[in-house]
Amino acid sequence: MIGLVMAGGKGTRMNLDDEKLLLKYKKPIILHVVDSLNDSKCFSKILALTSSNSPMTKKLLEQNKIDIFDTDGIGYVEDLSLVLQSSTDSVLVTSGDLPLLDKEIIQQIVNCYDPEKTWTSILVTNNFLAELGLESNYSIHYDDQKCNYTGISLVNANKISSSENIDENYIIIDDKRVAFNLNTKQDYELLGTT
Repeated sequence: MIGLVMAGGKGTRMNLDDEKLLLKYKKPIILHVVDSLNDSKCFSKILALTSSNSPMTKKLLEQNKIDIFDTDGIGYVEDLSLVLQSSTDSVLVTSGDLPLLDKEIIQQIVNCYDPEKTWTSILVTNNFLAELGLESNYSIHYDDQKCNYTGISLVNANKISSSENIDENYIIIDDKRVAFNLNTKQDYELLGTT
């Protein structure tokens, strides 16, 4: 299985002078995510998707000898589709902005992988997010409740020929390690209280 870290976004919702993934929570958040994947011992390879939108993040990843896949930075879906269509592996996709991610939750998620399913997205319930004081703009109604995407997916890239008409499956994991991603300055401020 390959661990794929999305690290090429603009982070426009944060309205920062610096790149979002360089924000620190003990160390730069992008390095925390990559270290969590490495520490889980679940992956044959870890790859970070970068673009011209995040030159300083790319530089930091290169300085830390992390493999890079450079994209056009058009958008999350387009960048991810590009790398998945060039792969025949099983892939765990994660956002690079999950500061509480750790090896145990990664192992738990990887153990949920079913190669018969093309795409499985990890969700958290809206109620759980609200308990943490977080909000999300990426919701879906699943299992009779409002849920939110975490930015983590399990993908059988061998079954993908395009980004259209993919049957998506869902797993709910109400855990702050996957629920807490940094989308706003308020999220980053809240992180300091965890």
